[in-house]
Amino acid sequence: MFYLYLVLAAIVTAVLTSCRSKLPVLTWRRTPTGSSAPPNPDSKHNESTPPITAGKDWKDMEPLKFRAFKPIYHITMALQSSTPSELIVMDSNYLSRVIERRETMANHNTTVMGAIPSGHAAVAEVYTYLLTTYLPARYPTMFSLSTDKATFHNLVTDRSFPTAPPPDPLEALRILGETVEDDMFLLQQTDEGHVSVAFLCCHPAGFDPSKKLGKLLRDIHTPVPQYEKIGGSMERFFGKLETGRVVKRLNWSVTTQDKLYTPAGTHIYEEDEFKQDEEVDIDKVRFRVELQSLMRLPDTKAILFSFKTYLYPLKEIKDEGLGPQLADAIDGLKTGNAPGMFKYKGAVRWGKSVCEYLRS
Repeated sequence: MFYLYLVLAAIVTAVLTSCRSKLPVLTWRRTPTGSSAPPNPDSKHNESTPPITAGKDWKDMEPLKFRAFKPIYHITMALQSSTPSELIVMDSNYLSRVIERRETMANHNTTVMGAIPSGHAAVAEVYTYLLTTYLPARYPTMFSLSTDKATFHNLVTDRSFPTAPPPDPLEALRILGETVEDDMFLLQQTDEGHVSVAFLCCHPAGFDPSKKLGKLLRDIHTPVPQYEKIGGSMERFFGKLETGRVVKRLNWSVTTQDKLYTPAGTHIYEEDEFKQDEEVDIDKVRFRVELQSLMRLPDTKAILFSFKTYLYPLKEIKDEGLGPQLADAIDGLKTGNAPGMFKYKGAVRWGKSVCEYLRS
């Protein structure tokens, strides 16, 4: 929830979860159950990306359940190896989510997407890879290609797009935004460090994604308490990540809004005024989890940081008998190696009310 989130102040939040030295176990719970010229055949994706295995139909896949909280909070990288086949995760919420994303992009286009010139090629590469290679192979009941491979068809929304990336990178990002639920940031390495060169973020958790564009990773994370403990390690990991390898992590927070698009109100920054221990509407409070992925693109060598957001009502957590554990984890934000997290994640505002409910 990698760090593309690293690329965001919320990413920031990302860098801060899970245990220290050992890769955490992701607790996934699921009920069993192209006008344009065709894509470039010389792309290195054809030789450096492992084969993609077909998944189940989206209607048959329940949303994953993550309960990634621990009694003491430490700011760590906490990465776990994954596979390219798990880069994009679909479930039965797909149609409602992409409709919501289309509306969000129409209403907040300058906030949720952007690219600087040095990121245009990376946007084109992600677009081509997802539409021509990944999605039709991974989810054949949802996406298909025309016989000449020039047109990509979304069988769920009945919308078609050229497989060749549009000249305007913002149009390419818009198409991606209504095709997958995952938000994404693209990073390029420079002599000074990794820079955010493009983004698509319809589900920001307490930050304005547009303000991260063109910034170095370390500058993006300036507000994060004790970020310096992992900043150097993150830069080194990003620089050494091999093409074809995918890693994942989880990042959790608690929000008092039941919306996916929340560019403000989650974090508390130094200059923010806030009311301590305020009453909240428990029915709207959500345990928010980002399943974050990190991979390197073979052609441009850009880092793709992507994440899918899950929202769980507190009642769901409580009904599972995990209310006290989540309450302990919230209190645990005050301990560990980054005690400033309790304030940064907003727990000074809602912690008392939420913990009382979870323990009741």
